[in-house]
Amino acid sequence: MTWNPADLPDSTGTVVAVSGANAGIGFWTAYQLAGAGASVLLLTRNAERADAAVRAIRAHVAAADLTVVPLDVADLSSVRDAGARLAELPRLDVLVNNAGVIHAPRHREQTVDGLELVTGTNFFGSFALTAAAMPALERTAGSRVVSLGSLATLLVRLDTDDLQLERRYSAWTAYATSKIMLTSFAFELDRRLRARGSTTRSLVAHPGYSISGRTRTVPGVNEPSRFDRFVDTLQTPFTQSKEAGAWPIVRAAIDPDAVGGSFYAPRFRIKGEPVVARPAKVTTNPRIASAIWAEAEVATEMPLL
Repeated sequence: MTWNPADLPDSTGTVVAVSGANAGIGFWTAYQLAGAGASVLLLTRNAERADAAVRAIRAHVAAADLTVVPLDVADLSSVRDAGARLAELPRLDVLVNNAGVIHAPRHREQTVDGLELVTGTNFFGSFALTAAAMPALERTAGSRVVSLGSLATLLVRLDTDDLQLERRYSAWTAYATSKIMLTSFAFELDRRLRARGSTTRSLVAHPGYSISGRTRTVPGVNEPSRFDRFVDTLQTPFTQSKEAGAWPIVRAAIDPDAVGGSFYAPRFRIKGEPVVARPAKVTTNPRIASAIWAEAEVATEMPLL
């Protein structure tokens, strides 16, 4: 079907949980889905920013059905608590694994659970949240898990013997590795769901090169400085707003023709309307995905499927 981000299908009755929904791509995903009529759970770490996000969405959709759920994906106890709330829902049509860290620390750090910080935040937290929420997803016919990919998956080699970068760490490698792991997991999740006869599907979407300085100001949500606006405007030919960056995620979440295992991306890779694209080869390798899955179950102590 032809997809128009400005004319989304009516999603009334659809229940969507979006992690990291108080800012960036997560906020615009929640904003657009609420505008389409979906009931949205905003899974956020910062209560003040969550309130600002709710106010901004309700200024756009006065009757928006919004619920804030505390979540820190870098803390597995917080993930389990949020996941337990999702698991109790009568239905959960979509889980969007968006929350994560973009700017990795220069030196290797750990989460409160002793996991490498970037991988723990960007992947292990999402794995654990998906595992906890799976009961609600599987009792909702045709539900979906949408995980955020990245162009960074094309730019590094993965070492499956050092997934938490204990031997060789750099900020860039940490970020790219975490995104390879999350994307690989998402494709493997779809394969395993199909194998067990589940109607739940898993998809991946990436937002292209979407930056704050090209995104409209939203008090408490997106407030770039004048300098940031100036610098980001200079990048106009090869960037887009975070509002546009949410388009592939929203399409993966509610396009009635979306197929499990699909990868959505901007048409021109870094910007443009959302289309089905080809993911990095490393992320579609079942052998690599199995190693990542096994690492995740050990790291989180949460079995999945």
